Amino acid sequence: MSGIDWLILLLTLGFIVGYGVWKTRAVTTAHEYIKGDEKTPWWAIGLSVMATQASAITFLSTPGQAYFSGMGFVQFYFGLPLAIVIICLIFIPLYKKLKVYTAYEYLESRFDKKTRVLTAVLFLIQRGLATGITIYAPSIVLSVVLGWPLVWLNICVGVLVIIYTVSGGTKAVTVTQKQQMAVIFAGMFAAFFIIYTSLPNDMNLYKAFCLAKANDKINLINTSFDLKNRYTIWTGLIGGTFLMLSYFGTDQSQVQRYLSSKSIRESQLGLLFNALLKVPMQFFILFVGVMVFVFYQFNTAPLSFNPQAEKAVMDSSQAAAYVTLKNEKESLELAKQKIYKSYHNYDDNEGLADQLQALNFKLQKNKEASITLIDMVAPEVESNDKDYVFIHFILHHLPKGLIGLLLAVILSAAMSSTASELNALATTTVVDLYQPNVSQPKKGTQLMNLTKLTTLIWGIIAIAVACIAPLFDNLIQLVNIIGSIFYGNILGIFLIAFFFKKITSNAVFIGALLTQFIVMGVYFSDILPFLWLNLLGCVLVILLAAILSNFKKK
Repeated sequence: MSGIDWLILLLTLGFIVGYGVWKTRAVTTAHEYIKGDEKTPWWAIGLSVMATQASAITFLSTPGQAYFSGMGFVQFYFGLPLAIVIICLIFIPLYKKLKVYTAYEYLESRFDKKTRVLTAVLFLIQRGLATGITIYAPSIVLSVVLGWPLVWLNICVGVLVIIYTVSGGTKAVTVTQKQQMAVIFAGMFAAFFIIYTSLPNDMNLYKAFCLAKANDKINLINTSFDLKNRYTIWTGLIGGTFLMLSYFGTDQSQVQRYLSSKSIRESQLGLLFNALLKVPMQFFILFVGVMVFVFYQFNTAPLSFNPQAEKAVMDSSQAAAYVTLKNEKESLELAKQKIYKSYHNYDDNEGLADQLQALNFKLQKNKEASITLIDMVAPEVESNDKDYVFIHFILHHLPKGLIGLLLAVILSAAMSSTASELNALATTTVVDLYQPNVSQPKKGTQLMNLTKLTTLIWGIIAIAVACIAPLFDNLIQLVNIIGSIFYGNILGIFLIAFFFKKITSNAVFIGALLTQFIVMGVYFSDILPFLWLNLLGCVLVILLAAILSNFKKK
């Protein structure tokens, strides 16, 4: 990285942290620290909700997901608008009417203390794990850039977030997320522009789209009923709706964002604002990944986007075999380029796709062989390079200055989501676990200081999780898998509270425990794709609680 890149990166991050601390220096009450004094306008809520969900994983993993698998991942978000409408009509009015600090407070008034505590604990487990991943993701970026050990980078990123989150609580999270979203939008649009202008002179946007389609990258809709397919329109509309209902309706990291609003209407407008922008934003980020794929159809791409993996295998006894695979890949790519030259506009997608099919199949086998080779000689190095695609493009093909801006985008996203999560974890721990179970609950400044201390503790835990977190198939999938294992159960508990007034508290408590064990068993047995776990958990806890409640009455 050049000096100008370092300057842009450090100034951007320094401004965000400094602004967050300075803007919230006057926070003196627990109410203001936890709920932002309920003065946040709707547009700030919308940006805060979006920034909380759009972690660094979104900007690292999503382009890589599109590069290798196309845009089918966008179907994951198809259930979001429907879920937001339901939350606006049912969840928000109830939360604001009860004047709760957390979503789980309501469960004690409807059921009992143990059900409230169980639900809060389920949230703390899944969100604590996910927060560690959101710290780990940007550490990968800096590891590639600086060559520093991941452990130290996890600590640096985590400490950076802890500083202003501990300082100003919910208010600090909200005021900094506006700047972070501005950096994110500016950086991604700049990246798209640079990619487009770097394509061959005769390549317009329509031709790029047709070329990507011929390579099966514009696979927006999959109507298959095959449960082995992770991303179909059905998993998005059904499983995705239940996941989004639970995430935006019961996850404290999101609930706390709109509980800081002036009124019910402000909360509703903020969430609807997010619903209108989120799917287009994800579509755009995926399309950036597709454009990176188009770029590498005319420029040399590495066999592995992870430089550590490539270095490990080139330093081993299998270097010659790896070079052979690289040469084979280059020959296949040259063959593809000859096919591209035979088409003037790429309008004949079917004819072009037919010619590319055999070559793409060989390229896939070539990729699999390289992964096998890396795993054989260096099993400790990550051979799956989806999360390295976008950062490789940034470092090797963007002009000076823009590299620093894009790294600031990724780190800003990490800071925004991690800050929201630490804020929510601390609030839930204090409000739902500590306060109801002590003889003399904290009040005023004591409560605020306790929440600050708990935020610090959760920050340390998140850093520890980040330090032991291995790369999964894809980071963005890992976060959603963790959520899907717990979210359906949590959502089911809330739906029982809202709509099934005759089901007893003990039945819900036992049903929730049984459901959690069953869902985890189904996931580890690989019976269902992870998105369907949201529906399974929700339906299962309702059925078990209803059966147990009816059995007790008889």
